[in-house]
Amino acid sequence: MSQSPTTEGREMLCQGFSLENSRAEHTGGLNRGSGSLNKPENCSFPLDISPALRLVALRRTWDLKKNHLAAHKLKIFLPPGLQEDNSSSSAQCDPDKSKEGEENVIGEELQSERFQSKYIHIFPLYQDYCLQTMKDDLHRLKDGLLSELITPKYLQSLQTPMTRAESPQRSARHATPRSQPIRVTPSTLWQDLDEVKASGLLSSLTAREIHLQETMFELIGSEASYLRSLGVAVNHFYKSQELKQTLSQTEHHILFSKIQHVMVASEKFLTDLESRLGENVLIPQVGDVVLQHCKHFQTLYVPYVTNMMYQEALINEKLQHNRIFLYTLKKLESDPVCQRKTLKSFLVLPFQRITRIKLLLESILKLSEPDSDSVSNLKKAIDAIHEIVTECDKGVRKMKQIEELVCLEMLLDFGKVKSVPMVTSKRFLVHHGALKQLTKESTYNLRMSFVGVYLHLFNDLLIVSMKKDERFKVMDHAQFPEHVSVQPVKTEVLGLPSYSFLLHLSKTQTGHPTAMIIATDTRSEKEAWMKALSSRH
Repeated sequence: MSQSPTTEGREMLCQGFSLENSRAEHTGGLNRGSGSLNKPENCSFPLDISPALRLVALRRTWDLKKNHLAAHKLKIFLPPGLQEDNSSSSAQCDPDKSKEGEENVIGEELQSERFQSKYIHIFPLYQDYCLQTMKDDLHRLKDGLLSELITPKYLQSLQTPMTRAESPQRSARHATPRSQPIRVTPSTLWQDLDEVKASGLLSSLTAREIHLQETMFELIGSEASYLRSLGVAVNHFYKSQELKQTLSQTEHHILFSKIQHVMVASEKFLTDLESRLGENVLIPQVGDVVLQHCKHFQTLYVPYVTNMMYQEALINEKLQHNRIFLYTLKKLESDPVCQRKTLKSFLVLPFQRITRIKLLLESILKLSEPDSDSVSNLKKAIDAIHEIVTECDKGVRKMKQIEELVCLEMLLDFGKVKSVPMVTSKRFLVHHGALKQLTKESTYNLRMSFVGVYLHLFNDLLIVSMKKDERFKVMDHAQFPEHVSVQPVKTEVLGLPSYSFLLHLSKTQTGHPTAMIIATDTRSEKEAWMKALSSRH
């Protein structure tokens, strides 16, 4: 159970089957600890689904695929980034659509061939840019210059993260065995561009104005760095026939998740940014350019980032169980074009980039005059990028919540209790854990004792079960919060444990009300449960 998902199971999950209206008898294993609140909107971190959970979910999906009676009820549930294109199937029915699809692909490839960035080859790979940015911030923080992390750097020390000239001592201190110090060229600053020097602008601009130009040029330079790395990801890895032969078509789709479309979008974005600089060496604004591309970014980045959890799981599974894939990947990664960077480092670039754009725009806004024409577009662009990042985060959380429901559905044994479909589009797990229920030993023995119970609280359902052999035998369930309430009890008067409370189900699956005394081990656990059971999620 601790191994990575099987190839067949991974392929089935990627086809996006939902268990919304079906449930089959099954077996499996899962050892879960006490739960914590996991709200979909306001939590900072998504649920952590272990490799064991992934394997359970994949095997479950694979079993359902073989069961035609259940499979016909399933609905596509995964985001666009995980869904297979229907172009191949639709092409058979409609040749015109097939031709149109081919033209679109050819058009994107031509865009890549036509575009020749002026700056792409003078900047490092984006991994080095990000690494140097982090080192630069940590170095300033170590020196106590915390304000520099919040406000733009003063002109005298102005150098972008990828162009900071390093002393031999500092280079030795920051160099790592797998990365070489970034080699800088004299043209990676706006003020060092030949056209800027020829214009004579530097003598007439204030320090703040020059700093603003440098920050806007960093957006261009960093995008060139990003596109350079995307070029390696697409042209070296994605287009590798050797690597493709080690994967199924579905696995190849999961692994790269239309990264070629992300590269084309970056090319168009960089083209517009460089065109703006070409029109006027004194860049008037960049917020409007970003804003024009935000809608396209959203359609690409949200499904891509949502799919990243499956990318990582697939790579790990292949590295462990497919020697040909391992050999081929290591061979590709050893090519000089990768500069000792791994495939994983290339695949995470889109998420790093979309968050970095927001930071750069915020820096530009701080340097812009409050009453300038560019401020309005900058604010709109920042809001638009923030919305994309937020949607990416929601997408990742949603996928993890769905995966958790799929796994849990396998482990619930309803027996004679009326069953309910576990996986629905709006359901998510809120809280779960082992507790104790007060019960009397027999009809003739009035002595009270406690038995172990397990509660699974969802945003719309409460399930009471008994855990046995890593499975959960369902005893009862009720709609939440309509038919669920809790009340404190006078533990001292009744001789109950200090951390007890009354759980009342006004209407259960049997149609009758139920009341039970529940005890926890600690005060904090009791408070957490009472708060969760009293809230409306």
